[in-house]
Amino acid sequence: MDHKAVVEILEGYKTGVVSQADALEMLTVLPFTDMDDIKIDHHRALRQGFPEVVFCLGKTVDQIVRAMTELARISPNVLASRATPEIFEAVQAVLPDVYYNERARMVVLEREPLPKDEERFILVMTAGTGDVPVAEEAAITAEVMGNRVERVFDVGVAGIHRLLAQGPLMRQANVLVVVAGMEGALASVVGGMVNKPVVAVPTSIGYGANFHGLSALLAMLNSCAAGVAVVNIDNGFGAGRLAAIINRLR
Repeated sequence: MDHKAVVEILEGYKTGVVSQADALEMLTVLPFTDMDDIKIDHHRALRQGFPEVVFCLGKTVDQIVRAMTELARISPNVLASRATPEIFEAVQAVLPDVYYNERARMVVLEREPLPKDEERFILVMTAGTGDVPVAEEAAITAEVMGNRVERVFDVGVAGIHRLLAQGPLMRQANVLVVVAGMEGALASVVGGMVNKPVVAVPTSIGYGANFHGLSALLAMLNSCAAGVAVVNIDNGFGAGRLAAIINRLR
């Protein structure tokens, strides 16, 4: 339920196309639907511009299917993150038009793709190929939320000439999402090369002293480059959402 849907209900009631009872029934779902162990926030699209996203970790397949089904009843575009093939198959059985992005581990329902501004794009970059799943989570999130996204993978500082070759594309981007494990240095280098906001994503990719992403997180938080914001370890969704908000600001 977004601004457009509410306006259509109100206009329908105003013109007599929608009865008072029907208008009240449709607006009743605005706060949330109480499904006992699940509370679906139908008001989120109205508040934040996109519906609630289902985070699959820790939930049963049944809970995920029920949540996706209820969200799809009201919203044309729905996302589920950290989904397995098993979850996708179960959701697809009740929502045949969903698709699965295996690298991003996301189940996507996109019945009404949001318009994209082709002049303003988000650039998603990774230090290594091992960081791609988190980067794809960010990229798919931003795309479904109505943004043009470009991708540049495997341009870490161990071969910095690979990164320098991307200079023109980096300068054209409106927002950059930089995904890196190991020591997380890529975010600082990129932050020092552009005058656009950089969303840094530490990943858990790395050897023992990486501490499952903690060293990359601390390195990014201590970046000497100005304009670098940091999300949690492996939080591709959070990075994609933040980049989408920034990119659509006017």
